[in-house]
Amino acid sequence: MKYILPFIIAVAVLFACNSSDNASADTGEDSKTDTAENKIEDWVSLYNGKDFTGWHSYGKDSVGSAWKTEDSAIHLKPLQRNSWQSANGGDLVTDEEYGNFDLKLEWKISEAGNSGIFFYVHEDLTKFKNPNQSGLEMQINDDAHNENGMIEKQRAGDLVGLVPSSSAKFLKPAGEWNQSEIKSNRGKLDFFMNSHHVLSTTLWNDDWQDLVDDSKFKKIENYGTYKKGRIALQDHGEEVWFRNIMIKKL
Repeated sequence: MKYILPFIIAVAVLFACNSSDNASADTGEDSKTDTAENKIEDWVSLYNGKDFTGWHSYGKDSVGSAWKTEDSAIHLKPLQRNSWQSANGGDLVTDEEYGNFDLKLEWKISEAGNSGIFFYVHEDLTKFKNPNQSGLEMQINDDAHNENGMIEKQRAGDLVGLVPSSSAKFLKPAGEWNQSEIKSNRGKLDFFMNSHHVLSTTLWNDDWQDLVDDSKFKKIENYGTYKKGRIALQDHGEEVWFRNIMIKKL
């Protein structure tokens, strides 16, 4: 009996260890599978710092000559105006469309300047002459010297014509770089200005439709309904710079 009892204990310990090892192995395998299935794409640069690969002017196959690449930044340098835009410019749009995304970039505007960042742009010239007729817009503006700085929902960092932001206290003046972030994920829209959360709203529900119906966009068919589209940098006829343009699909 004195030999049998230690033997039974040893077998029990060995069985327990094997069970524990198998459980650990199973958990590890499951974790690997979950990680692989839930992996989110890494950040991707939308501008290579050298040329306009991945971009074109809205409604065209190439980029207008008013857009320049300088010092690893995109620079709209208008020499002449064509109405409210630059001659040989036009809004700059991505070749690719995006649904749920997180977009980060830096921008600076000239004194009294105005521009914008559009998203969910539906590039269909038979319906929309410009991106502002289909895409939602984060405003870029020199609030101190441009008249838009006095208009609610038209200031820098606002969702133009729809939702005001709290960007004013975080905005840097004309000629200085600002960092903006637009995050749109399954209907939840958030804006950030220089690392501060400045706007949050929900897209595509009844309240959203009410906002659109009470705005200047109410007569545009399907405005604010697109859930996928191009990113666009606006040509408003004034100097503006963009750099470090990064996006992550969500």
